Amino acid sequence: MISTYTIVALIVIILVLGIFTVKQQTTAIIERFGKFVGTRQAGLNFKIPFIDKIAGRVSLKIQQLDVLVETKTKDDVFVQMKISVQFQIQREKVEDAFYKLQNPHDQITAYIFDVVRAEVPKMKLDDVFEKKDDIALAIKRELKEAMLSYGYDIVKALVTDIDPDAQVKAAMNRINAAEREKIAAQFEGDAQRISIVERARGEAESKRLQGKGIADQRREIARGLEESVDVLNKAGINSQEASALIVITQHYDTLQSIGSESNSNLILLPNNPNAASSMLNDMVTSLVAANKIKESSNKTKE
Repeated sequence: MISTYTIVALIVIILVLGIFTVKQQTTAIIERFGKFVGTRQAGLNFKIPFIDKIAGRVSLKIQQLDVLVETKTKDDVFVQMKISVQFQIQREKVEDAFYKLQNPHDQITAYIFDVVRAEVPKMKLDDVFEKKDDIALAIKRELKEAMLSYGYDIVKALVTDIDPDAQVKAAMNRINAAEREKIAAQFEGDAQRISIVERARGEAESKRLQGKGIADQRREIARGLEESVDVLNKAGINSQEASALIVITQHYDTLQSIGSESNSNLILLPNNPNAASSMLNDMVTSLVAANKIKESSNKTKE
């Protein structure tokens, strides 16, 4: 007869063989004689030894698939695009995800190729860069609709890289550099123009102030001469003699000013004793003649 210890040992072995664990975010697929009978979630689980078996384990974590797609744009430029798709198996559709698809990665890759090669040829290269989010949305929409029946949920689709042909990239860099040089030249030209205009304005203002100063100087000189003539007239000296005296005075003031400077040019004047008297007489004669000509011109006009 079979002893009690033997029966207990058999029961323990059966229990040990039937107990198994499932990790977090994982689902175990249980089959009985090759037929699906259910799933087991995370934690400690039990199956009938020698009858039930674990056909496989399915991860419920979000997974990512990176796909490189080469296609042509509307302006006949070949580009290589990197598409990243994040997907997850729905907990309530684990059976469909496990049994309906032999290789889900190949299925997703095929849909990505189909969508990219349908959308990108409608766009020019610049539009591909600008509308990469639209391409990603189209991929997600198409994949979500196709993979939902297989128990897969598409979480996110991203266009992570757009890589045109090397010659095209070099041409784009040259165009960009030329455009920036053009803008820099425009700024430099504007700066030079502003500098020239401001310098011209400064020179014009300087000339205006200089002219105003000369005019004020001459006006003050004329006023001083007028006052000097009035003073001499009050002393009994007529206007002609007063004018000649003022001219002589200014003449000698000029000589004194020239003599005080070491870098002055040499001026040779008549050095006979009557030189000053002769100069004064000549000036008086010239002034008298000028006055007579002026009086004669005024009578002719009358």
